[in-house]
Amino acid sequence: MSAKNSQSELSNNLFESFNTVTYEEWKTAAEKALKGAPFDSRMLTKTYEDITLKPIYRQAELGEGVFADSMPGKAPFVRSSKVDGYIQKPWLIAQECNQASAKDVNAILKKELDRGLQAIHLHLDLASQLGQDPTAAKPEDIGNQGVSISTLQDIKEIFAGLDFTNIPLRAHAGITALPMISFLAGMCENEKIDTENLSGCVGADPIGMLSQIGSLNTSLDSIYDQMAVTIDWTSKKAPQLRTVIADVSCYHNSGANAVQELALAIATAVEYTRQMTARGIDFSDVAKHLQFSCSLGANMFMELAKVRALRLLWSQICIAYGTDSEQCAANIHVRTSYFTKTIYDPYVNILRVTTESFAGAVGGVDSMHIGPLDEIVHRGDEFSRRISRNIQIVLQKECHLLQPIDPAGGSWYIESLTEDLARRAWDLFKKVEDEGGIVAALEKDIPQQAVKQTYDKRVANISKRRNVIVGTNSYANLGEKLLEPEVRDEKWTQEHINSIKSYHESEYREKRTAAISELKKQIAKKDKEVLDTAIKAAVGGCTLGEIFQALRQESAQLPIIKPLIANRNAEIFEKLRQTTEQYVKKTGDNVRIFSANMGPIPQHKARADFSRGFFEVGAFQVIGNNGFNTVEEAVEAAIKENPDIVIICSTDKTYPELVPPLAKILKEKLPNVKIFLAGQAPEDLKKIYMEAGVDDFIFMGADCYKILSGLQQRKGMIV
Repeated sequence: MSAKNSQSELSNNLFESFNTVTYEEWKTAAEKALKGAPFDSRMLTKTYEDITLKPIYRQAELGEGVFADSMPGKAPFVRSSKVDGYIQKPWLIAQECNQASAKDVNAILKKELDRGLQAIHLHLDLASQLGQDPTAAKPEDIGNQGVSISTLQDIKEIFAGLDFTNIPLRAHAGITALPMISFLAGMCENEKIDTENLSGCVGADPIGMLSQIGSLNTSLDSIYDQMAVTIDWTSKKAPQLRTVIADVSCYHNSGANAVQELALAIATAVEYTRQMTARGIDFSDVAKHLQFSCSLGANMFMELAKVRALRLLWSQICIAYGTDSEQCAANIHVRTSYFTKTIYDPYVNILRVTTESFAGAVGGVDSMHIGPLDEIVHRGDEFSRRISRNIQIVLQKECHLLQPIDPAGGSWYIESLTEDLARRAWDLFKKVEDEGGIVAALEKDIPQQAVKQTYDKRVANISKRRNVIVGTNSYANLGEKLLEPEVRDEKWTQEHINSIKSYHESEYREKRTAAISELKKQIAKKDKEVLDTAIKAAVGGCTLGEIFQALRQESAQLPIIKPLIANRNAEIFEKLRQTTEQYVKKTGDNVRIFSANMGPIPQHKARADFSRGFFEVGAFQVIGNNGFNTVEEAVEAAIKENPDIVIICSTDKTYPELVPPLAKILKEKLPNVKIFLAGQAPEDLKKIYMEAGVDDFIFMGADCYKILSGLQQRKGMIV
């Protein structure tokens, strides 16, 4: 008998050994195990996307989705944007380089490109993204979490000694990519390098910038004109370079759910497409120049499905425009979430980015940045950058995630989740379009309010610790040493401003003025050769700010909206703990909590440990003990400690006998003390306990933030 037949016979015998179980039979058994608890509340989970996750997914329930029989590399590209997935071409390890000076960026790139970095990923400072020279920018925007680029010399210094024609580039250029493209092309001209060798993405995302900061310093029409010019020029002279980005990380960082991110990503891309086709650019050229960019959150399966759903949604747009070409498959860059990271217990961030990046790899992204563990405190140091870079290398080399193609494909859960996300996002996208498109919706404050509502739901769950943030709202480590925050280098900032000021007044001044004058004339005539003139201006010494100012329409109406509010999951509890720590440092005092542990250790330990963890989240001082045999012993010990709070810890069975006398005597002896009970008492006993002197209860689901902030206010920590 052949090995194949033997294996088939073994499989049949194994299946025959077990009875087929129907879903109804399984549900009956599950309900029995729940011992009367409601099946729906225990076994069904509602997500922030308003999707109900089921305990079991079956093939019979999988809808007749548009991708049910699709193949990798073929529309609708759910399974992969390429026929062979990552087998021939893995996702790019594209770690951001966000040092302030061009010299420091170059040094880091040289080191990290030898250690696994696969793309030159520049993170520009806000001043550069807004098209401002340091002399015209706010000091806090110069070099803040990004490199300051003002002159062609800065670009040359960044790329000095690097074979950038064989390494993909990535840079979010901000409002417009035209000045940055002109600098890159100018460098190529000086180095006698053909721009056709440039690859990657140096793109503009004006709508994303508008959402983030609330206003732009030039009109959208002017920006769209420049976007059309860059697409036209790169299509002919740098065909491997993308120049448009639809980045929804700003929505993610404000608390948006996956459906909102997907809908707004598509709405942004459609708006760019609409504006470009109105300016004579073919849809296929727009699609080839577009890159989606998003953040990956904590719900691994949801984020995995989000990546797959994004390709599906963009494919539907492409089909609507009359093409399903492989060249139109969505190109997706991702970064791990900034929103989910914490200041306290920051090494847990390594675990967070690992699950987030795993979702991206399995979902099939094209390039990825993993945020360093310390990114919210300061720029990543050599250690944290190495760890982040190596996570990607481990996923590729050791975890073997480069194959199979679409490893999530065939999972009834993932397939259902992908389709559900896509359908809901499509419905929301159509509502945005009904408002007149993404810009009109932003002007009406619609996306901002929707995202704020989702964020408020997250805060409510975090406050009640239904959503656990390890090391922050649960399992706090009071003995940890915090990472030192970055101190802004004011000296470097001022020196950089002075150097650009001197450059403006240098001997190049007359030559620059003539180049800028010519550029303004071409802009006024909407000449398609404007980018070639901008390249001449860059080579002639014009600064990024000067080129941007020549391109902008000063008389046009400037867009203004209510900006998104960037937040992080952990912020409310971080501020809570910081308030306590600052008060302790200033006064030497703290909220003192005495744990009235009643009975032997096995009787009180579970609730004593829970209570300690509950209050230590606020960095309060918890005074523990091994338990008391009598009420009198507990009261005597509490009086010696003179606490602000007494928390009674024992069992539901012993509470009716212990709590009334203990609470009553404590109130008599310590009238200013606040008494808590560990556990959620039934209504009839709750009334009795409160009449005896209990002020509040802590339990799973209690509003931890509200209780702790109230105690801070009572102590005088919050004025």
